[in-house]
Amino acid sequence: MLRIFFIALLILTSSAQVSAEKILFIPHDDRPVCFQQPVEVVSQLGYKIISPPIELLTQPDELWIWFNENARKAKVAVVASDALLYGGLIPSRSHQIPVEILDARVENFKTLRQNNPSLQIYAFGSLMRTPQSGTPGDIEEPDYYGQYGADIFQLTRLLDKQETSELSKEEKIYLDTLEKNIPDEILDDYFARRLKNLLATKKLLDLTNENFINCFIIGRDDNSPLSQTHRENVILTNHIKELDIPKTKAQSHVGIDEYAMLLLTRAVNDITHEFPAVYVEFNRGKGAKTVPAYSDEQIADSISDEIFIAGGLPTSNPKKADLVLLANTDRKGKTFHTHNSFPPQILTAKQQKYLNRNAEYFATLVEDAVNKNLPVGVADITFANGSDNFLMTHLRDKNLLFKLQSYAGWNTATNTSGFALGAGILAKKMSRASKDRLLATRYLDDWAFQANVRTQIADELSKLPDGLQIYLNLGEYESEIVSRENLLMKNFAAKNLPRWKNFTVSNTWHRMFECEINFAER
Repeated sequence: MLRIFFIALLILTSSAQVSAEKILFIPHDDRPVCFQQPVEVVSQLGYKIISPPIELLTQPDELWIWFNENARKAKVAVVASDALLYGGLIPSRSHQIPVEILDARVENFKTLRQNNPSLQIYAFGSLMRTPQSGTPGDIEEPDYYGQYGADIFQLTRLLDKQETSELSKEEKIYLDTLEKNIPDEILDDYFARRLKNLLATKKLLDLTNENFINCFIIGRDDNSPLSQTHRENVILTNHIKELDIPKTKAQSHVGIDEYAMLLLTRAVNDITHEFPAVYVEFNRGKGAKTVPAYSDEQIADSISDEIFIAGGLPTSNPKKADLVLLANTDRKGKTFHTHNSFPPQILTAKQQKYLNRNAEYFATLVEDAVNKNLPVGVADITFANGSDNFLMTHLRDKNLLFKLQSYAGWNTATNTSGFALGAGILAKKMSRASKDRLLATRYLDDWAFQANVRTQIADELSKLPDGLQIYLNLGEYESEIVSRENLLMKNFAAKNLPRWKNFTVSNTWHRMFECEINFAER
């Protein structure tokens, strides 16, 4: 009886400790996948997430005041350096902030640590992306990128290649043409901002080396093997090597939007002193050697890095894993963009047959792992910005959707794998009801909205003269489009996710690219 009493006391004490733990979290913006959804995952475990008012995310100086005032309330802080330096991820790409102000904001990390010596600070920031083209009206790049974006990308691609190998005669002529065609003031603005951001990032690495920051992850967003992002990454990775900072403390990693989920998972694992084991398996074919769109490295290397960022360890034995992460890659290593083009691309009958076979095989891998009672997470990366409809149909028909630990199929491959990894690690400690709610969010967002409803509405808008502008900025049509979204989402859920009826959809950034899923209280 005494032994039972002490065991019960231990359980109660442990439960009270977890529920009392607080994690301070500053995201790089308020998109649901970067803010609301990672917080929802961690909150299911009883942790209290302390975050600033949304309006402060774009006001670095006021955000630093908030950070200093709240730092003593938590053991761990997961913070976006882009918010604290530039006012967010998007402002980091178009700001005009003087170097002196950026230097002072970087130094704030040192002061905050000195005033809060026991606070664990996990920071993440971005290495400026290099999109392969620009779209007029896109809020995510400077205005001139809409006209000159493709040329700027090609220019930096050739500059990158020139530094690693020899350009052909034709490439030298093309490089010279690009340099003449892009106005000097545009190139000056573009490269000057990148240099300021690069220098600030190097200083953050210095602070990490000096233990003012416990962990700093640099994100290579929308990257490719030859680009300005790749050029700058060489500089940063060399700096990490020179400082001899271990991978568990500093990394340059493909992606950015998944870091909130990964580092919040790291915070939980460090609080509980756990190192979860992760087993990874890929679909047949190219699998682990796939280099996805928006990346400059093989997906196996990216996922390996993400395991360390989350505070986990790789294992070769699925039976000993806390998470078995299965990655749905294309057999030939291709990334399909059907759900992320305007107007949407149309799959041929041959492509549909091919993709269905690919998905059918992968679904058997999932089914086999689930039948072995393994904790399965699925990273669905065959398509960019949305689920593989063929796979989801097979998982639905096999009644596997709500037998998983985690699922993700949104945005880039590493965004997807990082979210599935972090959520999957934490889901092991959750009730089945909590897991199901989190899975339902992903299915409604990644499968229903991104892979189907958004695609259908994009097709409808493409028939209008100003359809692309409406797609990028809903403006006066927002109410009408949101009503259309909700109708289509309800119809989709009734057919594929009948348990989930009480939800609404909204567009927090007033565009079609992402949505927010809101469940009604039951």
